[in-house]
Amino acid sequence: MNADVNRLPRPISNRAVLCLALCGALAASPTAPASQQTPAATISPTLTRTTTRRETRRVGDNSSLIVYGAPEGSISIEAWPRGEVDVTADIELRARTEEELTLLAAVNGFLFDAAPDRVQIVTTGTHDPKFMKRVAPDFPDRLLTAPWKIDYRIRLPAFTNLKIYAGRGALNIAGVEGTLRLNAGESAATLQLAGGDVTATIARGPLNVRVAAPSWRGRGADVRLASGDLTVELPANFTGDVNAKVLRTGSIENTHPTLAPRDQTGPPLKLSQTLRAGAGGPPLSFTVGDGTLRIKAVGSGQ
Repeated sequence: MNADVNRLPRPISNRAVLCLALCGALAASPTAPASQQTPAATISPTLTRTTTRRETRRVGDNSSLIVYGAPEGSISIEAWPRGEVDVTADIELRARTEEELTLLAAVNGFLFDAAPDRVQIVTTGTHDPKFMKRVAPDFPDRLLTAPWKIDYRIRLPAFTNLKIYAGRGALNIAGVEGTLRLNAGESAATLQLAGGDVTATIARGPLNVRVAAPSWRGRGADVRLASGDLTVELPANFTGDVNAKVLRTGSIENTHPTLAPRDQTGPPLKLSQTLRAGAGGPPLSFTVGDGTLRIKAVGSGQ
């Protein structure tokens, strides 16, 4: 198992994603990992097979979860009161015949590696040339571009530390207060958080971040979206510091009733603002490459 994981390509770094946004070349990034690349389909599948797999493991306090997602598919993660990680995966394959579906089912799936303090989910399949060469060297070339996806639904303790590498698809994370490291491709994403130490980079949005508590419990957050609209929702009675920046084209729209410029004279800047509500708090930083960054109160229609 460890050998398989070590051979996986490195995910694109936060710095690389934002640099790509500045040069307008996100869609053609040559450095994107295999887990975020989706080759163009060259066959016309007529059959679909969906299977569901579930894995559950007990974990200790402050355990870790690492997810290497599929090139296509959603990831949903939510906190629950049990001391275990529960994973449900819907694996959807498409091909022209039942025989082709059987061949695809043998390689497209995931490895589940669990220990008392760590759970690791590694998606395997036709998107990974090294994996295919090792486990299925005679796999038919015509099936390498057959469309498939995996939708993951994960429940875990709130103070689990997360590392998530996602491809293209919906992304939802709710209630987690441990360390979060997120790197995703194209995603309509929602992060509902109350605290922790968060670093998140998404290539294409939209992205919605909702802070559930009136003050952040943890070290802070650094959220970056290379392209698309980023909406930040804070409680009306929020207390904390917010740093907002647009790197290239777009604007910042702050309609929160108590969040005002910090240490700044004159009107708010269009592309960079440092804001504070109340007595301040751990810094929450939000950066957009190209797009609109909106900051508003929870439940506001603005």
